[in-house]
Amino acid sequence: MLFPRAILKPRLKRRVFNGHPWVYDNEIDTFPECEDGSLVDLFTSSGQFVGRGYYNSRSTISIRLLTRKYENIDEDFFVRKIQKAFALRSKYSETSAYRLIFGESDGLPGLVVDRYSNYFVMQISTLGMSLFRESILSALIKLFNPKGIYEKSEGAFLKLEGIPQVSEWLYGSGPTLIPFKMNDIQFLADLMGQKTGFFLDQRCNARFLSRFASEKRVLDVFSYTGNFALHLLKGGAHHATLLDQSERALEVAKEVSRLNGLPDKISVIKGNAFDFLRNLNPGDYDLIIIDPPALVKNAKYTEKAIAAYKELNLRAIRALKEGLLATSSCTQAIREDAWLGSIHRAFNDSKKIGLQLFSGSQPFDHPVSSAVFETNYLKFRAFYIRKISDI
Repeated sequence: MLFPRAILKPRLKRRVFNGHPWVYDNEIDTFPECEDGSLVDLFTSSGQFVGRGYYNSRSTISIRLLTRKYENIDEDFFVRKIQKAFALRSKYSETSAYRLIFGESDGLPGLVVDRYSNYFVMQISTLGMSLFRESILSALIKLFNPKGIYEKSEGAFLKLEGIPQVSEWLYGSGPTLIPFKMNDIQFLADLMGQKTGFFLDQRCNARFLSRFASEKRVLDVFSYTGNFALHLLKGGAHHATLLDQSERALEVAKEVSRLNGLPDKISVIKGNAFDFLRNLNPGDYDLIIIDPPALVKNAKYTEKAIAAYKELNLRAIRALKEGLLATSSCTQAIREDAWLGSIHRAFNDSKKIGLQLFSGSQPFDHPVSSAVFETNYLKFRAFYIRKISDI
């Protein structure tokens, strides 16, 4: 089958040829004549085939490549791709919950699929991928025979792509709060909550941090439904206070604490993180976690985000006499060195020292592609805090 052709400008940087699937509008010399969302074939100016992907004239990323081969993009294609992704996860998975498909890293840009026990929650973020919804659904059913598949595709960016938001069961059915077990802790993925219902990318960092939890008074800032707090309580923490602006997330966290027999070990506070941290007395907590959502989506606004990271960490450091700070960033637009610089400035301003105990990132089911730097987003550090005078 012949597909509309797009032709790259000559003498381009080798980013696309080295494995990056995105082709920007300013990299294309001849645009394909087709409807948005259609499959197109990409060629160099000299006629060399580069790959096959989907096109959207509404986006600055005009083409997202799905394959570097002449092959059909159909249900069998998605079965092969998902099988390959599952083979990687099944080698290392220690939990019934993991990210099965991580977009570009798994060769499926615009698609995320998370597994919670025998339920799947999928997110589609591009017009081109949305046109393969039925093929993706059929492939998941064929491979896993799940109890249910829910699509949770939400966000302002969908309007830019020209597709509607979707929040519904596509196959089977299930509860709004999907139970699953992770690191021997019972959790709930909330289909009315953020992303796919849970943040699976922090589970390894939370498990590691639990080693330092014994008898600690914990403050979990931007707690959502309590991933860090529950790990630390299972690790022997004395008590955990969860701070978040979502009342629903805090209610789910309380239910999670009941499921794990820890309802008397947590307190929840609905409030603003900056204000709450400012009003703490030094020594109120022994361990503070700072795990904010992405503070910016666009690199143009990174300075404000860097200032916000510095302020959050500064207030947390000042609130610790001698204790532990676990701090994180999931803002892909901010480089790790810039984020670390904001933390080091916070230490300097607080007249305290941080001894790094652990450096973390995203787990194996959120693999970072060497060709796609955008897949590397999660940054995590754990510090032991001391006064300079106590060195």
